[in-house]
Amino acid sequence: MTAIVIAYHSGYGHTRRVAQAVQQGAAALAGTQVTLLDVTAIDDAGWAALGAADAIVFGAPTYMGGPSGPFKVFADATAKAWFTQAWKDKLAGGFTCSLSMSGDKFSTLSYFVTLAMQHGMIWVGTGTHPAATPGDPNAINRLGGYLGVMAQADNVPPEQSPPEGDLASARDYGRRIAETARALRR
Repeated sequence: MTAIVIAYHSGYGHTRRVAQAVQQGAAALAGTQVTLLDVTAIDDAGWAALGAADAIVFGAPTYMGGPSGPFKVFADATAKAWFTQAWKDKLAGGFTCSLSMSGDKFSTLSYFVTLAMQHGMIWVGTGTHPAATPGDPNAINRLGGYLGVMAQADNVPPEQSPPEGDLASARDYGRRIAETARALRR
């Protein structure tokens, strides 16, 4: 059984929708157990799940050019795992969501990469070319992210946004993480 934990924060529910899409994509691969972990409610069981995971996918909205404060609090709390190298050689990935088309999402993904590298993890990118029609909200990778999934959500309820293309990108990414984790376990 391949274990994946999606450690995320969502301020208004939009990033949670992206996390759920990553979960759906990863869980579509038989023999994969995927846990959604809201980092604002992490407990001993959550830390244990992170320790047992084959892959950890980080997710947070991009606020003011970086990950949200609650995600940063979680990241700082991973120092105990860092000290013991508990996450060394686990797979890592990441996703972010913001109102703007750019919104400096790259900075948030770069933060996740740095966090993963601090832990000695192995980063998995999207492996997806940018959309040929980036203006199409149904296009896969319409925002052109290679490091991780970039989603854009309008200022509407999370049931209405992000658009299907961004959620499909997240599902594809979840499957890629699961496939890579399975291959690494072998």
